[in-house]
Amino acid sequence: MANRNPTIARTATEALKILWKESFFRTWKRQAEIVDHLAKRDHHFSGPELGMALGRARHLTRRGKRGNYEYIQKHPYVEEGPSPKATRKT
Repeated sequence: MANRNPTIARTATEALKILWKESFFRTWKRQAEIVDHLAKRDHHFSGPELGMALGRARHLTRRGKRGNYEYIQKHPYVEEGPSPKATRKT
């Protein structure tokens, strides 16, 4: 069977960035929804590992109370192109 998931995340932090790039966090998501979505992609991170990655994710914001947080993206993902080179006049 062919691999349906060409992007492999080795850490929970990488997995969250992939989901952000795919616009998964356009709407509020609870941790259980994130776990389910990652499981469908064959990513199975421990609860503490995923929780730490969610807490450190600078591209996400959270609301709610401890144990019942929801997460959403702060801004949409934009592919960064090469920076324009500065020209120097002499």
